[in-house]
Amino acid sequence: MTDSSSPQHDPLSEKLTFADDRIKLSHWLPPREGIIPHIRFGTRWISILWALPLGGALFVLAIALAQSLRELESVKAFIEHYPGIAQATPSVESGFPWWLRLQHFVNMFFMMFIIRAGIQILADHPRLYWKRDCTPGTDWFRFQHEVPMDRIWTAKDDSVTLPTWLGIPGLRHTIGLARWWHFSVNMLWTLNGVLFYVLLFSTDQWRRLVPLTWDVFPNALSTTLQYASLTFPVDQGWTRYNGLQQLAYFVTVFVAAPISILTGLMQSPAISNKSGWFGKMLNRQMARSIHFISFTWFVAFILGHGIMVAITGLRANTNHMFAGIDSPNWEGFWPFVLAMSIVGLTWWRVSPFTIAHARLVQKTGEFMVGWFKGLLEWWSPSSQLTEKDISPFFWPNGTMPKSAEFDDLVADNFEHYRLRVGGLVNHPQEFSLLELKALPKQEQIVTHFCIQGWSGVAKWGGVSMREIIMLVEPTNNARYVVFYSLADGSDGGRYYDVHKIANMRHRLTILAYEMNGETVSVLHGAPLRLRCENELGFKMVKWIAAIEFVHDFADLGAGQGGYNEDHEFYGYRMPI
Repeated sequence: MTDSSSPQHDPLSEKLTFADDRIKLSHWLPPREGIIPHIRFGTRWISILWALPLGGALFVLAIALAQSLRELESVKAFIEHYPGIAQATPSVESGFPWWLRLQHFVNMFFMMFIIRAGIQILADHPRLYWKRDCTPGTDWFRFQHEVPMDRIWTAKDDSVTLPTWLGIPGLRHTIGLARWWHFSVNMLWTLNGVLFYVLLFSTDQWRRLVPLTWDVFPNALSTTLQYASLTFPVDQGWTRYNGLQQLAYFVTVFVAAPISILTGLMQSPAISNKSGWFGKMLNRQMARSIHFISFTWFVAFILGHGIMVAITGLRANTNHMFAGIDSPNWEGFWPFVLAMSIVGLTWWRVSPFTIAHARLVQKTGEFMVGWFKGLLEWWSPSSQLTEKDISPFFWPNGTMPKSAEFDDLVADNFEHYRLRVGGLVNHPQEFSLLELKALPKQEQIVTHFCIQGWSGVAKWGGVSMREIIMLVEPTNNARYVVFYSLADGSDGGRYYDVHKIANMRHRLTILAYEMNGETVSVLHGAPLRLRCENELGFKMVKWIAAIEFVHDFADLGAGQGGYNEDHEFYGYRMPI
């Protein structure tokens, strides 16, 4: 409930709009097709479709080569000496216990959501870079056309549509919902992984995955030769994995998984801007690219694992993992079919469910990971970049103001602009741009983290929110700060966003009127935009019209804490 002593809201609050709790397809962004993924080699872009004939040719060549090599006496002697399993590899006496089988299914189930939601997130900025500035033409991977240079092309324009069977939910620019799925299920997946580590090393199951001798490498090579020649090695999976299996599982469990978690976290503005030299080295785009490579490893492992399970003995393998017995009968096959049916049904229904119950997905995500986001807001960011780090290109984004009021302000160079600051304050004020510029100026060179995935470095100059807070003196009832824009949102209604007052007191939170030593352009938020360096970019309202201090925000818009929170199901605390 709003505090009884609260004054009337800023007049702009009447221009806020309520939002439905489900996705209105008629109001959503029109579909926009991307292209087949391309990888850049030097100056040339190559379609990954070339991997199909090339992969097929290499597959046939590998079989022929392996079969020819196996005819050589030296290779025969090598395989005899290294049959696939090192003699020093200890046996596992406990087979496949119930907890391992259960975690195997749970992990498979979680990965479905993580991978699909991850692809949806990538589709919002379908380009990968190694440098933090995301300048067009420096990407190394994309499934979107080249950025057109003959017109304004925003980051939202760059997003592409996915099939609903692939992404979650598949619609263009549904990154808010995709992130809730990705983060929430990732947290469950991580907890399952930690429990797996504990159980693994408290039993003899670790012996399956951890190599204890360098002989694992020649045995892995031997196994590869045997598989490639289509003469499979003797399967001892009930007690021991062969060298190739052991290395593949070890890399997946102990290398790819931790790398995925680390690179996911390093895409957070709160974490990256607090990590000093490490955050500078492992910049957001490098983390994003490595995260994608890790994702590719998981997809390849899952596909390879599934194929090998089928061709090396489906009944025996399903008995191991779904019945816990070492037998070639059908006992484990039917639980396997049931498990795959559950995965298939969930795969089919998750996108329609998300579209129909978008607010529920948002609320569930906030419940599961909101506390973690709250903790990250206390990670005080720092500015450790220099002018040499400034990006040559800074992606434009957002819906530009389209009103006669704003056109008039632009026409007179914002001479008649007034920033209203009111609400639960002792001294409501209006500031002209000249008055704001007369206050102590603060400059900072920082990385901008857009929720869509791009980033860029700029030098911002403006007045600290601390200064504004000192001048207006918020009352004890004030808990949040609302920023109203001169622009409307993409679905109609005035754009706004809400921040905790504590976050506004941070030394790097400013009202910026300069960008890279010049007056900030209209495209990037003139006359005034917020900079709050432990949050994602959409929280940094551009074209600021008014600032209001409030006790809560339940009666503003749809009560979710901002326009994108209301209409596109984001979360009002977004430090990651």
